[in-house]
Amino acid sequence: MSEEKQEKQEKGVSLWNKVLSTSVNLPLVKVDRDEFLTKELSKFCTPMEVITALNDSPLKVLSKKEIDKLANQCISYHLTMVCGTSALMGLPGGWWMAGTIPTDITQFYGHILALMQKLIYLYGWPALTNVNNQLDDESLNIMTLFVGAMMGNKLAVEALTKVVTQVSKNASIKISETVLAQYTVKIAQWIGINMTKEGFAKGVGKVLPLVGAPISATITYYTFRPMARRLKKHLDELYDMRHEGL
Repeated sequence: MSEEKQEKQEKGVSLWNKVLSTSVNLPLVKVDRDEFLTKELSKFCTPMEVITALNDSPLKVLSKKEIDKLANQCISYHLTMVCGTSALMGLPGGWWMAGTIPTDITQFYGHILALMQKLIYLYGWPALTNVNNQLDDESLNIMTLFVGAMMGNKLAVEALTKVVTQVSKNASIKISETVLAQYTVKIAQWIGINMTKEGFAKGVGKVLPLVGAPISATITYYTFRPMARRLKKHLDELYDMRHEGL
């Protein structure tokens, strides 16, 4: 590997880690699995069914149609919120080199991470938080995989498919730390590198157009929505895999 390529990859990882660490500190990103599911499932389930969902999985008590409805409501809510907070301002072209993460980027990924947690909980995933109700390194690694999948990274999809086979067998997410780390580093490189490309904004469902362009609600809409839909599509596919084992 050339020194230039290695430096580019290292900068990519560093950039994504900065975006992730900044966004994850927003209050909206802290999604309590039990509180969220209790609120959402009460629309369709009895109190006993809610308890079953919390202790086991929403897949035990919800039909696919009900999951679709709740998931689409979550997508619509965060889409409305992220567009509403999208400021009409330009971003300096070299913000990633300055090491600062603009508010709009933080808000955008904050909603991405919050929505991601809500959708995976509806689809039967265990809480990403640890025993202290905190998002630890493993949580952030899983989040990176999901963001990669939302942006269309095939390696991220492959990694999540491996993770889901473990989730279907255990009450918590368990995967080889070495394997998870290897996937995460490669995907973080990919996300960070592509966030600095001028042409990246031209692709639908990628990241916010970052270089020399104002961020409008319209641009945000056509960026956020495809990412959300891509996540739901992937979860639907994983649902079919997991539901066979229930």
